[in-house]
Amino acid sequence: MRFTFNDIFKSSFLEKVAGFSITDAALALGAAFLVGMFIFLVYKKTFAGVMYSRPFNISLVMMTMLTTFVILAISSNVILSLGMVGALSIVRFRTPIKDPMDLVFIFWAIGAGIVLGAGLIPLAVLGSLVTGILLMAFASKNIVDMPYITIINCTSEDAENRVAGVMKKYFTKYRVKSKTVTPARGIELVFEVRMKNGETKFINELSAIPGVTNAAMVSFNGEYAS
Repeated sequence: MRFTFNDIFKSSFLEKVAGFSITDAALALGAAFLVGMFIFLVYKKTFAGVMYSRPFNISLVMMTMLTTFVILAISSNVILSLGMVGALSIVRFRTPIKDPMDLVFIFWAIGAGIVLGAGLIPLAVLGSLVTGILLMAFASKNIVDMPYITIINCTSEDAENRVAGVMKKYFTKYRVKSKTVTPARGIELVFEVRMKNGETKFINELSAIPGVTNAAMVSFNGEYAS
């Protein structure tokens, strides 16, 4: 049996390299970068937490691109796909997700990367546009009419009545969530209010009432308003 020069260097590895399309990969990764940047901008625009994390936002872009090239690899090889499933099954992510919306953006980035890696670029673009528009719409509505909890500590019933007068002055609708009376702390009132455009001037007026020892405003998830 005679071997030629080509037979010596012939291997399945080289065949895979020859069959790899740089154009398709570049197109998919380029689309992944653009979609990831769109996710980046939507996250930055709709963020409503205490501290904006730029590294987390950048990781959304990279997550979209990484997922895309992983899907590009496993879609062309069944054995590689099975090995990738086994490898990912032992991965454990320990970082806690404090905001449920962060989880939405993570799944968005991963889902867009999977769709782009599968070659369905129009679907990824359309799905990302619809998702981004809906998130922007919900975020703008929350800014206009956002619920807050107002906590007031006062020392007398007269101060309590004045607090109620200020609340009626600034809000057409408000609810008393709780009222606690203790000898040490006096009267503690908890109101649920809905502010428009982030107006917080009423807190200053409440704190200026004689007999009011503390006036604080917090959001429902425990974050202090700034």
